[in-house]
Amino acid sequence: MKYFLILLLAVAFFIISITLGSSNDQVITFNYLIAKGDFSLSSLLASLFGVGFVLGWLVCAIFYLRTIVSLKNARRKIRRLESQLGAEGKETSDSTSLVTTQNKD
Repeated sequence: MKYFLILLLAVAFFIISITLGSSNDQVITFNYLIAKGDFSLSSLLASLFGVGFVLGWLVCAIFYLRTIVSLKNARRKIRRLESQLGAEGKETSDSTSLVTTQNKD
């Protein structure tokens, strides 16, 4: 729910920026590394905001997936160690019962 509200806030901010930018028809020259382009201010703001938003979500998704993978690896390791501990505990109880029966004889 928290992430949905953040997404809703970002979309509202995007819509407000498009609305305010649409009234500004000023054309500016945008010099990016490869070339130059003449864009209206509103379209440039909207496209750069969209690119930044998508890049931010991609970075967050990469970190989230890394966390999920490390969590799965940790759970697998815990299961393996618990099974080893259970097998050692069973061997210990078998040898303990064998020793107690030999001592009774």
